[in-house]
Amino acid sequence: MSILEVNDLRVYFPVHGGILRHKVAEVKAVDGISFSVNQGETIGLVGESGSGKTTVGRAIINLLRPTSPGVELSGSINYHSENGVVDVNGLDRKAMHRYRAEIQMVFQDPFSSLNPRMTVHQIIEGPMKLHTTLDRTERRNQIHELLERVGLQRSYAARFPHEFSGGQRQRIGIARALATRPKIIIADEPVSALDVSVQAQVINLMEELQKDFGLTYIFIAHDIGVVYHVSDRIAVMYLGNLAEVGTAEQVYRNPQHPYSKALLSAVPHANPHRTDKKRIMLQGDIPTPLAKPSGCGFRTRCPIAQPQCAENVPPMIELGDGHRVACPLYETEF
Repeated sequence: MSILEVNDLRVYFPVHGGILRHKVAEVKAVDGISFSVNQGETIGLVGESGSGKTTVGRAIINLLRPTSPGVELSGSINYHSENGVVDVNGLDRKAMHRYRAEIQMVFQDPFSSLNPRMTVHQIIEGPMKLHTTLDRTERRNQIHELLERVGLQRSYAARFPHEFSGGQRQRIGIARALATRPKIIIADEPVSALDVSVQAQVINLMEELQKDFGLTYIFIAHDIGVVYHVSDRIAVMYLGNLAEVGTAEQVYRNPQHPYSKALLSAVPHANPHRTDKKRIMLQGDIPTPLAKPSGCGFRTRCPIAQPQCAENVPPMIELGDGHRVACPLYETEF
């Protein structure tokens, strides 16, 4: 059963210049993507830096308008709440307040996402004050329960963020996200700033919490190996568009888009002498969203690109069993 549907989402940021600061260009951070999220599943958004995956997450939680004046959003983000389906992409700050408790976010950097002047108790209590009717005693008890649930001691509630390691701070961020008992959590690269040994601990914790609280995750990352291990389905993004969507097994074991194949070829293996996996080296850097290539955004780096790739943005092709790829030449060998 679907809990969230993103339809033709576009996010354009204005670029101003000149003496009068007129709009001179726009950054097409997200350029028309569509996907759905089922209740209780984890969908992974994966791609290089600049692909637009974090912008998608911030659009879903409706953080773009307050933080980026002049941003242009179109399309719909249909959230299936208990009171019916609502398009959160069209809500202002006041209207979004009632749904904010149900869609929460865990941010990438555990060092900057926590207010250094607030204790852990105050950090976790903040969402409770805004979105629940719990009294002070009930809030304190719930804070202690959440700290224990994420693997921290109750006594840590009186401490400040600078007294914790990166992994512990991320656990505090997860506890804050859980404070309002959300249905959806958007995890924006939650382990990329952590040591490898700590990454596994945080991922295991998130999987346990998903089972216990019935959570739905949108897991954003650039490491497709990590995404594969935590996701039910994977959506590969490149320069604001979706390149491929399918189950984790389909995308990881049998990628069809040239970009997906290049991402998979870069995943390190334990055996350095393995010869059945050749490395695909993409030429050049990812183009700027200020001047996207015409047609397929990947064509300037694609090893199988043809002249017709510059004409139109390729539509998603259904391969069966929910596997979709945005490349008419996907069967070409390279």
